[in-house]
Amino acid sequence: MKTMYPYIYTNKFNPFDVSKNVLNDREISGDQGQFKVTAVLEANMMYVIVVTTSSSITENVSIQVSGRSYTGFNRISNTSSVVQTVYASELTTNSSTYFRSCSSSSSYYEAIQVNLTTNSQTYSRDCRKSNYYYQTIRMHVMETGYYALISSSNTNTFGYIYEDDFNPMNPVENLLKQDYRACSSRDFKFIAYLYTDTKYILVVTTSSPNMTGKFSIQTSGPSNITLDPYTQIQTSCFIGQKCQFYKKSIGIILDDILRDEIQLNMTMTDQTILLKINAALTMIMFVGGFINSLLSLITFQNKDLRQIGCGVYLLASSITSFLTISMFTVKFWFVVLTQMNLSIPVSVVRGGCILIEPLLKLCLYLDAWLNACVAIERAILVFKGINFNKQKSQRIARWIILILPFCIMGSIIHEPIHRELYEMKTETNKVDIDRWCLTRYSPSVQQYNTIILFFHLVAPCIVNLCSALFIIFGSARQRSTAQTRRTIREHVYHQFNEHKHLLISPIILLILSLPRLIMSMLSECVNPSNHRLLFIFGYFISFTPSMLIFIVFVLPSALYRKTFQESVRRWRRLTHQ
Repeated sequence: MKTMYPYIYTNKFNPFDVSKNVLNDREISGDQGQFKVTAVLEANMMYVIVVTTSSSITENVSIQVSGRSYTGFNRISNTSSVVQTVYASELTTNSSTYFRSCSSSSSYYEAIQVNLTTNSQTYSRDCRKSNYYYQTIRMHVMETGYYALISSSNTNTFGYIYEDDFNPMNPVENLLKQDYRACSSRDFKFIAYLYTDTKYILVVTTSSPNMTGKFSIQTSGPSNITLDPYTQIQTSCFIGQKCQFYKKSIGIILDDILRDEIQLNMTMTDQTILLKINAALTMIMFVGGFINSLLSLITFQNKDLRQIGCGVYLLASSITSFLTISMFTVKFWFVVLTQMNLSIPVSVVRGGCILIEPLLKLCLYLDAWLNACVAIERAILVFKGINFNKQKSQRIARWIILILPFCIMGSIIHEPIHRELYEMKTETNKVDIDRWCLTRYSPSVQQYNTIILFFHLVAPCIVNLCSALFIIFGSARQRSTAQTRRTIREHVYHQFNEHKHLLISPIILLILSLPRLIMSMLSECVNPSNHRLLFIFGYFISFTPSMLIFIVFVLPSALYRKTFQESVRRWRRLTHQ
């Protein structure tokens, strides 16, 4: 029996989206190839009537219209439209075709077959349940136009098209089109307008978690589509799960290094041997930093040494070096204890997350810049010679010590602003809460942050090195003027032997600071757990310059050593009285 189907559309008809603009939204068919449609039409409005048949049937068709006024018809080539009040035509194999329901049209097509197994990748399809197996397929479009993608499977498959990139941690991002169970209880069908030179990714998954099975994808359209299945590379750029994810910022911090090493809800005695060694090393560094600062304070509390700026800077550096080691110790135990004991109030964890790391950087940068100020002061002393103004130097040093912390804090103020605490639920056999302290920067802020990190870690070392070279060559030049018997090369060699500690010290400090610089510049996708010992060693050694004030500045100087010895003898006399 011949069956015809009429459809009326307002404004225009899209053969690849037959539900759009349709006026009569249900199929009307008639026996023996006849049909009758009654519709209310508005004046001065364009309508498109589409007449089609059952699959692979051709036939002549005529349409008669009756109503309150004249209705004009114009044929639209290559789509479907009636052209006259009484119009006769023939549907042949040369007529235009489209997807009336779930049957496919004759056109170019590509097909692949894929098997979802327990080895396939998994993600959270609906942001509620996890462990959906999925397959990612790159689609290379040869010609812009409408394309249909149809699945055939032995399981219930869902399909999603993404533009540019697919992020399994956030299945809503870049989602262009989705469809499932469009034509049957198992398969999906897409009809989408795709462009050339655009990256499209088709994601095929199942309706329920832990389901596996075979499926095939067939595409059809004005040209071929190349289908290229591939494996989505999971990196450590993102943390979290089930659509609750966050992108890590550039750089590796102590939180990243120790996170996987800390056993939740266990005491310190039950932790790994590596964590216990780190805890012991932290306390040794704290004691060493305290002794270093105490000995330095005993030396530079002498008023005679503080008559010029160098003594003032070194006295302040003695204090900031202890603050740096103290903040390092606080940072270590904060990370350990907040991961061991999740019952710690969230407000405490959030406050530590926002404040501790910026304060640690403030102390570290301040200590480095105070050492650089000492180097600059020494270079100025060589340059000025007998014209050096001690009172002015002392006054400037006090102002710099007062202003410098605010300048450093102003340069890193973006960090506490963008630092937040995130809580994520992880589901294994039970629901656990995972806390992450993260910084999330925009590209411009990230670029600024990288420049600031590089500046504060490298610039002080360069200043120390340049000042040492200036002192050596400047002193040699002055000596060559007064002592003409020696060549300038001999004077340089003599000054190098006399002041070589000024050159060696900044080089050592730069080498010790390199691990922290490298970790600060590492990609966010680096996973520290792969080389944990290396990262721990690099992180801890980068704080040793704060423990070396006494060794670097006091021991090489005869004046400072003598002052220290006199201060110790004076303290002994006071304690024995």
